[in-house]
Amino acid sequence: MELSPVFARRLYLAYLVESMERPNVPRLIEKTGWPRRTIQDVLKALPGIGIQLIFVQDGCRHNDGYYRLSDWGPFDSQWILERKVDIAASLGRQNR
Repeated sequence: MELSPVFARRLYLAYLVESMERPNVPRLIEKTGWPRRTIQDVLKALPGIGIQLIFVQDGCRHNDGYYRLSDWGPFDSQWILERKVDIAASLGRQNR
């Protein structure tokens, strides 16, 4: 499967948000090894491809909380799950 790195990055991050418990920016940085700004940019870009996220406020500060994927939009989550290894590989990494 040939995916552009930009598109693969978006699908991979959406998959991580869906599969991790209480995913927030620091945990996503730890999981991917990507810079904070990259994580933030990809999260911000997901609605542009139809994937909807919700930020669940969980603390006193405005950024205390985690993300939850609320709608895969035009994507079949099962298709993503079945191809997560291919998606990760197109980013040059093993399935983490």
